[in-house]
Amino acid sequence: MKNKAVTLSDIAKRLNVSTVTVSKALRNHPDISPETTNLVKQTAEQLGYIPNIMARNLSARKSNTIGLVVPKIAHFFFGSIIEHVYQIAFSRNYDIILTVSQENAEIEKRQIQTLLSMKVDGIIVSITQETKNYEIFELVKNRNVPIVFIDRIPEMENIHSVVVNDRGGAFKAIEHAIKLGYRKIGHFAGYTDINIGRERFMGYQEAMNKYGVEINPEWVIEGGFGEEYGYKSFMELYLKNNLPKLIFTVTYPVALGVYMAANEVGYRIPDDVDVICFGNARIQKFLSPPLSCVDQPTNLIAENAMNLIFDLIDKKTDESSKKITVESELILRGTCISCNEK
Repeated sequence: MKNKAVTLSDIAKRLNVSTVTVSKALRNHPDISPETTNLVKQTAEQLGYIPNIMARNLSARKSNTIGLVVPKIAHFFFGSIIEHVYQIAFSRNYDIILTVSQENAEIEKRQIQTLLSMKVDGIIVSITQETKNYEIFELVKNRNVPIVFIDRIPEMENIHSVVVNDRGGAFKAIEHAIKLGYRKIGHFAGYTDINIGRERFMGYQEAMNKYGVEINPEWVIEGGFGEEYGYKSFMELYLKNNLPKLIFTVTYPVALGVYMAANEVGYRIPDDVDVICFGNARIQKFLSPPLSCVDQPTNLIAENAMNLIFDLIDKKTDESSKKITVESELILRGTCISCNEK
């Protein structure tokens, strides 16, 4: 027979106190002395007590939980943000409920509905590449649940968001390449109906225009944010014998796809074709050659998003919308450090 789950009453009986005292002690309530709180927590641990988060959320005004919705988890950018969010939440005695939408708008919607049903105190979201319908986000706002968007944000009014200066970062990368002497510069762009794809393309475009470098429309290919897109786009131009000398990719997974395709056809990076990308990852240092990039400071993104969600939860801000922009940094490694254009 399985052991019965330990309840608040079991802890109260062991210590000869009320269940209210136990409940308050486990929540660090100021009514309970530090000595009693420590004793209750030690006894709860000894008995194997596990709190019922769902029940707690239904009965309490605050659940001390925040929902986090990201498109991918096997991705350095989002993985790093998740780690930083967890660290900050733990320091504030909060739990994170993580969900992964897998770049699927319907899954994203269902996950947000689930988070609402769990009575989370707030939600942090990076939308999928296919999210077009924003009704679920309006529902969150109508329920007065604080919501903060990070990185990828919907085209909505009166929202709170934390983003990187995508346009400025892309501009820096292209400006650097042009000053090296590159003129045949292509861009494997993301979907331009998503803010990061649009802004990074605009940064590329602005730098090309500022320095009077012609944009070859055949070298600008719009698509997704993953490796398969980089591979496919490279092969498409290679088979036409129409590759640029430098490719700026919208994300580092797209750049990885370029590396795979170049290796397959026997092209050397950076000699035959050079690459620079938006986005950083530990793996980039170990590529051959190491990949230069525009770095997004994930620690600052997470820190700003968490500070903003806590301000909204604690009603320390009454602003209807707030957009925080974090600056990026150009990191040069083994690509895009000299011009191989002839």
